Amino acid sequence: MGGSEQSRPVLLAADKRRLIAAVKYTAIAVKFAVILFLLLVFYADSSIRNQTSSLVFSDLSDVPANRVGLLLGTAPYLTHGGVNPFFSHRIDAAVALFEAGKVDFILASGDNRHVSYNEPIAMRNELIRRGVPAERIVLDYAGFRTLDSIIRIREVFGQERFVVISQRFHLERALYIAENAGMQAVGFRARDVEGPAMMRVQVREYLARVMALADVHIFRSSPRFLGDPIFIE
Repeated sequence: MGGSEQSRPVLLAADKRRLIAAVKYTAIAVKFAVILFLLLVFYADSSIRNQTSSLVFSDLSDVPANRVGLLLGTAPYLTHGGVNPFFSHRIDAAVALFEAGKVDFILASGDNRHVSYNEPIAMRNELIRRGVPAERIVLDYAGFRTLDSIIRIREVFGQERFVVISQRFHLERALYIAENAGMQAVGFRARDVEGPAMMRVQVREYLARVMALADVHIFRSSPRFLGDPIFIE
């Protein structure tokens, strides 16, 4: 009995050392994973930015004329009420392109997840209210992701060359997808949004850029839906 009792402190000390070692190695692994992830975020952001910087235009007069402007969707209203400024600024940019004769048609591509949430219809209604003829607006109801909108404009709507309309952070990622899919796209920059809303979006964008690289180079992702061709004429 005496020997058994004497061995307990030794066993407890050994268990404690093993626990400390496990915690130490776990902390090192977590730190390494965080550093690796931050490097990946930096690589994705710089790669997308560097490849597309020359394709983004802020001055309307510099935008080359194209048949179609691809208007990327977002929620028309904020969750706490009021018009979403990202939405209204994209509409402003699309209307400016159309009125300047830089595009003949606007393809409004967005999420149509259920009856009460329909980005393409909201964009169409606002474009018409702003004076764009209804017959010059085409709707893409299956633009669930940026990748879906970009790939579908070629596979469904038959366009290889077009102008993308959105804020700069979004344009760069969209144009990166288009470039790597062999399309000739440029972007017209809608006005950015200032304040906390932009900061939250920018954080999400860093993660979206990592996913964009994975979609393009690893998964070779395709849109959720394709469907029959829709000719823009």
